[in-house]
Formats: sequence, structure tokens, C-alpha cells
Amino acid sequence: MHNPKLLNKNLAKLCDTVAKLRDPESGCPWDKEQTFKSLAPFVIEEAYEVLEAILNENWSELEKELGDLLLQIIFHTQIASELKLFNMSSLIDKVNQKMIDRHPHVFDRKVPERTVEEQRLEWENIKYKERQKSDKKKTFDDIPNSLPALKRSIKIQQRASKKGFDWKDMDKIFLKLSEEVDELKQAKTTNETTEELGDILFTVVNLARHLNIDPEEALYKSNVKFVERFEAIEIIAESDKTELETLSEVKKNNLWRKVKKAKQSL
Repeated sequence: MHNPKLLNKNLAKLCDTVAKLRDPESGCPWDKEQTFKSLAPFVIEEAYEVLEAILNENWSELEKELGDLLLQIIFHTQIASELKLFNMSSLIDKVNQKMIDRHPHVFDRKVPERTVEEQRLEWENIKYKERQKSDKKKTFDDIPNSLPALKRSIKIQQRASKKGFDWKDMDKIFLKLSEEVDELKQAKTTNETTEELGDILFTVVNLARHLNIDPEEALYKSNVKFVERFEAIEIIAESDKTELETLSEVKKNNLWRKVKKAKQSL
């Protein structure tokens, strides 16, 4: 558990530090010229570094990366405060109230306890009601276009599924995937190829969703696996005093199978 007084003190200190960095007269030249847009890439970068620490189960690194992400939040909030848009106090108050509103079974004793599935359904119902009160009333309005494509694809499909637009039989998804691959083979222009490849990716995400697998995590693990195997091949080639690029395709494939078998036996 955190110490409320110490937390408030430390958070205030960090907010003051960022404010001083942005001071028009005595602040840092680089920090003073930053905007929402200029800082946006750093938010994404820090979020992915948080994810990296989690997937690697590196908890000391996670603390560091969460701190860097928090810094970005405070930096953006400081800019918003200068523009009189909102401030840290209003930001924290609104997100706190949102959590209370979305968890009536915790904060309202009149509401009975729920199972995880019941709470998930209620969460979606509450968010739906929130959308109806806002200007984002269409099915996909509140799914950001800036999300990574795989993540946005999942959210789009989940939302469509709630409207009854979904595959009931997983075998039909495999058939759809085969159909999309055939259409890719028949594509003749760059635009057609891009469109058909996108359809394949969309269908693969759909398949992952039905298998309860996060496609982003699955692809991340495949990337790690490929890098590990490739580096193992490089080590073998170097020990044989051979340049990897000079090997024939047959020898490369043999090395790949050798490394793959060795990794699988570990």
C-alpha cells in the first residue's frame, strides 16, 4: 500500500520539476519548445518500453519505464495547464471518478457482487452509455485511429461481435483465410496486393481473437524466436569462418533446421 501523504508530496515535486523545466525565463530550451505533437512519439516509445519490461519480467526495469511514462503524462498535463485546458488535479479527479462509476459493485453497497464475466459485460454496458452521452455515438467512433493496426483491428472486431456480426464456427475463419490467400495470389497491382494482404492480416487477427490469443504478443514472441535462431546461425557461421551471406540456400536451410531442433530440445 502507498503512503498518501508521501505519494502526494512526491507527485507534487515531480510536477514542480516539470513546471520549472518549462519556465519561460529560466527553463530548459528543449523542454520549453515541446508541444503535444512533438512529445507524442515519446509517449508511444515509453509505453512500448513498459511492455518490453513486462514481457521480459524485468521488474526493476518496469519501475524505471513506468516512471518515464509517468513523466510523459505530467509533461503533457503541464502543457495543458499552460494552455488552460486542464490540470493534474482535474485529470486525476476525472479518472478516479470514472473508475468509481465503472465499478458500482465495489463502491456501491447496494449493487451485488459480480463474476468476472458479469463485470466485463457491465463494463461494456457502462462504456456504451458513456458513448451515447458524448459525440461518439457510432459503433467505432471511440476507437482511436492512432492505435497500432493490430490492436485497433481487435477492438473493431470485438465491437462488431457485440452487434452480432461475427463468425460462429472457427472452421469458417480458416476457410476465409484460405480464400484471402487465394485472392492475394491473384492480385495484379500494388493497390490490389496491399488490400488483399490487409484482408489476410485482418482475418488472422480474427482467428487470434477466437483463440483468445493476443496477436501482438504472438507476433512479438515470433520476432524474439526468429532473432534468437538467426543469431545462433551467425555464431555457427562465424565459428566456421564463413560469411553467412555466402552460404547457399540449401546450407542456410540446413543450419536453420539444426538450430530450430536444438532450440526445441531445450
